[in-house]
Amino acid sequence: MRALTLTALSFGLAATAVWGASLPNSSSVRGTYVEARTADVYTGPCFANSEAGQTGDLAVLGWKVDQGTWQGVNIDGLSVVGVVRGNATLGDQFENAFPAKAVLIVDEKATAEQRMALKGFAEQMGGKLLQNIVRVDYQPISLTMANNSVHSGTATLKAGNLATIETRALAMGDQICHNEEVWYQPLTKLDHAMPAYTVAEGFTGAGLGTTWNYSDKRGSFVGTFHYAD
Repeated sequence: MRALTLTALSFGLAATAVWGASLPNSSSVRGTYVEARTADVYTGPCFANSEAGQTGDLAVLGWKVDQGTWQGVNIDGLSVVGVVRGNATLGDQFENAFPAKAVLIVDEKATAEQRMALKGFAEQMGGKLLQNIVRVDYQPISLTMANNSVHSGTATLKAGNLATIETRALAMGDQICHNEEVWYQPLTKLDHAMPAYTVAEGFTGAGLGTTWNYSDKRGSFVGTFHYAD
């Protein structure tokens, strides 16, 4: 009986070791975020309805990792950018913007292992937006916020010479019909987000069949994120 018990215990310990070794590494990532779209996100119904189905199918999204690991890979201080072209106005509940096409721009400072981790992280955060990545580029990426705070509303994203976003805080003069609200939510899950004014947004790369230079829109968000599994 004692031999049987020891055998069972040994088997249990061995199985635990095998199963434990096969468990995926956990991920925990936090940082800052900015996005810009080719339609107002902070607007009134008359402006939103005039843009729906006409524009807003293009967007640039950028994540800067302040601290974190993705499936056991440290990605502290690195950034990744998604550039998206949808089939319709992104976020419009009456139209289906999917499937979308996306270009991924990965921080050129990343090692080969970190590049794979950043891709996996972006795909998780982007969801359906980044399910169909048609091209991956490697560029120097910087994402800064004034006073290191999303409350400033002022952020600058540069992904080499391929993509850019520049925002500022919304001001009273940006209200036109004076019943503006957050019409569209951010394209990714955030802990905290604020709508912002798009001073500049652009994409000059390949892969999406179009490039753009868009400015002077109430079409951006700045925010913070924290992902953990």
